[in-house]
Amino acid sequence: MMKVIQVIFTIYSILLFFTLLLILGLFIVIPLSISPAGGQISFLFIRIWARIWSFGSGIRFEFHDRDLIDRNRPYIYIFNHTSFLDAAIIPLAIPQQVRALGKKELSKIPFFGWVVGKVAIWVDRTDSESRRKSVDQLVTFLKRGISAVVAPEGTRNASDAVLLPFKSGAFRLSEETGIPILPIAVIGANKVMKKGSLLISPGKVKIYFSKPIYPMEISETSVNELSEKCRARLEAMILTNE
Repeated sequence: MMKVIQVIFTIYSILLFFTLLLILGLFIVIPLSISPAGGQISFLFIRIWARIWSFGSGIRFEFHDRDLIDRNRPYIYIFNHTSFLDAAIIPLAIPQQVRALGKKELSKIPFFGWVVGKVAIWVDRTDSESRRKSVDQLVTFLKRGISAVVAPEGTRNASDAVLLPFKSGAFRLSEETGIPILPIAVIGANKVMKKGSLLISPGKVKIYFSKPIYPMEISETSVNELSEKCRARLEAMILTNE
């Protein structure tokens, strides 16, 4: 019986997700279509959409150490990717306009792909040229003072490991631009949406922020060293707060 109730609740939550996106989608798309400066307005409506949806789905958020963010400078945010809920968590957690990498497959979802494509950079992870172009686009935004969001694991973690192996992209980006990495630990999202399942349950998600980690002097090993330092920091944040 509980399983049936959860399935019904999940269907309701998905319908609410897309209904709100249909209502607010144009308010997200139009400001950015008119001018790059419209990003602040677009993100206001993205946060309205995410907050109403999460409230309606019984998902509560608790933020810790968000005051470590200097809102007047860009960062490369990295986070542990455990569920599809991150699409709502990230814009609510980060008090800045951001650009994020997204799987190209998601761009094919009707209307969702069109709306989210205004603030996401679609990438085909199997295509090295697509990955290179996506990084070039992130560099352009970072130079404009707009922060980037990257899931360094490259995909959703459905394993029992705390973190999957990190890809090097975010850390090369930090080294090339001099922009610091700011780790975010998302705790509890995998309970609201369990690993390997699409079913949603009400619950609390805690988001912890770290002090930024600055790139070091460029060397043959500096990217790997930065990656390992960030991985150790994020892993410690997860294990400490779970």
